[in-house]
Order: sequence, then C-alpha cells, then structure tokens
Amino acid sequence: MTAIRWTWLIVAVIYLAFFSWYTSFEGPLTEAEIDHYLELSEARDPDSSAEDLARIRAFMEEDTGDDFVMINVIHLHDTPLQIDGVAPDDTTDDVLAKYMEYMFPAMLSQASHPVFRGSAVSPAMDIMNADGMEIWSAGAGVRYRSRRDLLEIGTNPAFAGRHEFKVAAMVKTIAFPVDPFNYLGDPRLVLALLLGLIGCGLSWLFAVRR
Repeated sequence: MTAIRWTWLIVAVIYLAFFSWYTSFEGPLTEAEIDHYLELSEARDPDSSAEDLARIRAFMEEDTGDDFVMINVIHLHDTPLQIDGVAPDDTTDDVLAKYMEYMFPAMLSQASHPVFRGSAVSPAMDIMNADGMEIWSAGAGVRYRSRRDLLEIGTNPAFAGRHEFKVAAMVKTIAFPVDPFNYLGDPRLVLALLLGLIGCGLSWLFAVRR
C-alpha cells in the first residue's frame, strides 16, 4: 500500500473512531429505561412533586435519540451559602468549581461539553410575564450526546453531594433543552475539515517526493 493510501486510511480510522464515540446510535429511550430513570430520580429526591416527575417523564418519552443542548441562565450569589464543604472564605467561583469537579469529567466521559458560556453584561433587555427575572450573572449552553447521557450523569450517586454546591452558589437558574441543535462549530465537522486538510497536505508532500 502506498504512503498516500496509508495516510487516508489512518485519517478515516481516526475520524470514524471519533464520530462513533461522539454520536449517539442507541435511539430513543425505551419504556424500561424510562421507568428505571424515574425510579432513580424519585430515590434521589423523594420530595419531588408529581408535576416534576411528569415533566421528567415527558422529557424522556419525547426523546429523539439525538444530541441536544441545555440552555442555562444563571444568577449567582455574591457570597455563597454556608453549607457543609463550603469554607468561610470560599468565593462563589470556588463553590462552583467544587460542583464542576464531578460535572466536567462526567460530561466528557459521555461526549458532552459546554458549547458556549458568557457573563451577563446588563440586566435582561426584554421580559414578558416573568417578574423577578431581570438580573442574571451568566448564560451557557451544554451539548449532551443524548438524553440518555444526561440522565446517566444526573442519576449517578456521585452527583447527589455535588448538587448541594450548585444550590449554595446560585440565587436562581433556568435550564431548558433545545433539540435539534446544529451549529458550524460541531466538532465532527471541524475534525473532518482538519483531517481532510492534513490528509491533502501529506498526500501532496508524498506525491512531490516521488
């Protein structure tokens, strides 16, 4: 096999390996999975209302099996609440870091990650029928490979203790899923372009050296 063919074979293998990991192929949640995750959710938060559980069930029953982005708007405390694990001199950012010690590794292990984050630069510019929603600290979007992956992260027992740090850091937050989500910065597209460029460059170099 020539060097050029080896180059494109390696490029294809790298891309297919990443694409297979980054993309969900398991399809929508099954009824058995829905019952399983509902049971875990109730066990983690016994005080969940019937409305909360109905919302979670609807989220699972309407699963498409595809990736989606969770939009988050966040209002942080100036000083975090004093709970177990929060030192008197901890800042809000310190407390959020304690929360993300679990979240970042858990998300990355499930091919999930932030796609944008930014600090608010002014109070809300447009509000309709949402009293008390004027002040926010930041906004972010987190891409999840599938709803199944989000549920795996959220129902992991390791998440239970970390969630308290989120409560200690935030005055209020709103999170809602956006599906489908398509964007030019999709790593599958970026990697395809990058590997294609590398493959073309190496192929040209090998051809010149013949």
